[in-house]
Amino acid sequence: MHIALAAALALQAATAAEGPLRALPYVPGLDPAAMDRSVDPCQDFYAYACNGWIAANPVPADKSRWDAYDRLAEDNRRLLWGLLADAARPGARRSPEEKQAGDYFAACMDEAGVERKGAAPLARDLQAVERLASKRDLARLVGRLHPAVGGRLLFGFGSQQSFEDSEQVVAVTGAGGLGLPDRDLYLLDDARSAEVRRAYRAHVEAMLKLAGDAPGAAAQAAEAVLRLETALARASLTRTERRDPHKIWHRTTPAELQALTPGFAWPDYFAARALPRVPWLNVEEPAFLRAVEALLQVEGLPAWKAYLRWHVVDARAPVLSRAFVEQDFSFREGLLRGTQALAPRWKRCVELVDRDLGEALGKVFVARAFPPQAKQEAEAMVGHVVEAMRERIQGLDWMGPETRQAALQKLSALRHKIGHPSRWRDYSRLQVSRGDLAGNVERALRFEAARQLRKIGRPLDRGEWSMTAPTVNAYYDASMNEMNFPAGVLLPPLFDLSIDKAPGYGNDGSTVGHELSHGFDDEGRRFDARGNLRDWWTAADAAAFEERARCVAEQYAAYPVVDDIRINSRLTLGEDLADLAGTTLAWSAWKRATRGQALESRDGLTPDQRFFVGFAQWACGTTRPEALRLRALTDVHSPLRWRVNGVVANLPEFARAFSCPAGKPMVREKPCRVW
Repeated sequence: MHIALAAALALQAATAAEGPLRALPYVPGLDPAAMDRSVDPCQDFYAYACNGWIAANPVPADKSRWDAYDRLAEDNRRLLWGLLADAARPGARRSPEEKQAGDYFAACMDEAGVERKGAAPLARDLQAVERLASKRDLARLVGRLHPAVGGRLLFGFGSQQSFEDSEQVVAVTGAGGLGLPDRDLYLLDDARSAEVRRAYRAHVEAMLKLAGDAPGAAAQAAEAVLRLETALARASLTRTERRDPHKIWHRTTPAELQALTPGFAWPDYFAARALPRVPWLNVEEPAFLRAVEALLQVEGLPAWKAYLRWHVVDARAPVLSRAFVEQDFSFREGLLRGTQALAPRWKRCVELVDRDLGEALGKVFVARAFPPQAKQEAEAMVGHVVEAMRERIQGLDWMGPETRQAALQKLSALRHKIGHPSRWRDYSRLQVSRGDLAGNVERALRFEAARQLRKIGRPLDRGEWSMTAPTVNAYYDASMNEMNFPAGVLLPPLFDLSIDKAPGYGNDGSTVGHELSHGFDDEGRRFDARGNLRDWWTAADAAAFEERARCVAEQYAAYPVVDDIRINSRLTLGEDLADLAGTTLAWSAWKRATRGQALESRDGLTPDQRFFVGFAQWACGTTRPEALRLRALTDVHSPLRWRVNGVVANLPEFARAFSCPAGKPMVREKPCRVW
């Protein structure tokens, strides 16, 4: 199909498809119309595989990025819309999960009721801030606010698996307190960062005026907020530094914690959080807490009150009246990411329910959308990928026997979860009211914060998931030594059971290999088979790994992001390594899964070519320039184009599949290879 015609038809389809779904539409796992065969695949494989998709799928006005993952996520969201619209209708036949999720959705969709309340949901907490009598009382108030406001208020606090003993769950506190998405935005002196800071100051002032501050007071408060947050940013580790787990693990007793910040009454904070007595906790960034102490000494009570007021307002803005929502959108989405329009209310409400009642909603989603066959086929795929990794480890010429044995032990201990939890979370104690959106959100946040703190000192629950079932994503957890694949990522076009295996292994098979290899990337390799932070590598093998990883880092550091910005390959290294390893493993797994079978060419592509086109088409998409600039600071993933071209340029299997001669851009003279 001509690309311009495809784009026009796609726009017509998008306009006609605005309602809720009752079933997910079928999208093929390899779409020939998404390709652009006028492009030489050896010159730019991403353009060859994706130009048709990109032309036919312009970024929607309410998005800063639009790709194949986003489109499937949007379809899932529209199916959830249909499920929630049904569940929101009162009736005796609703299951407990449907009643809770439906009533939450109904409260969110009651825009008139939200408008009538205006800024009233802020009143209690703003009054508590105003009553703050001294900086000594700050700890108790922060403790009361934290569950609903979170780590954006001064610091983060919660629970985590111990890096020393993964069977233990311990308390953890980390750097936080920032209103901008990254600490570097406060500190960089380029024109864009300066523009963001000016806009942020104006945004804080505008939001505080909406909350009732007089114009002069709001302007003074905005200055204080920016001053405090800049100091906190300066004391925070960079995202790249935080990728080293040794830098964010500091076993600390409560007495040592108090000595770090004598001006902050930690016993009062712990009491406000109803935290049981703990013998020690992890203080991720001690230098950050020392900076907090310095600020407590030099900044007066009015500045702290301004800071607290701002974060109370900022945290709740998305669920307040339209004036708050639009001001929040104009800065956080419009200016920072280039998004052109506020998402429709149904979409924002579906996302809130998925966040706060995700497993109640996920249970309904799985029953409707996830066939048992998909779980079975995914299990088989994982098995083939694991065996491919086992063969790779056994055959490595750069790894010695001692490290090899430990690597194989870690691989054997690796667990995986497919589709959804075996035991769904119980939300029965969470009160949901059909007429109280802001109250529902606060109660849900407090419910989850309390659930996290209850884990401390208790046996580890290895059945827990960190993503909801409809999520179009996957993850590896180093402390668990497990990889999880929600149902949302195991649906067409990413995982299409109706066609040959080549595109599916290229796409979701590469995802499986990607997550598995995170256990052996520059960060994950520091954890052992039990998920403990322990160096199980010999010095020679670690040096050999780092030499091969350096090849990938140098490759990606040369790729542009937008304007004169290039990839920060120290930040993206783990994902770049996983992209390369994942596709390498998926190729071997596909060959294993189809061994002895007669594979046929289809759509003008050989089976080998179909594998690589299937691999590429998960990444077909476009990102707005503003979002690219922000992602260059915050995203551990490289831009979509390089997640495809950067990988295939290292693979001789790709060069053979498309008969690419040496010297072409998709054939590196000295390819990088780790696994």
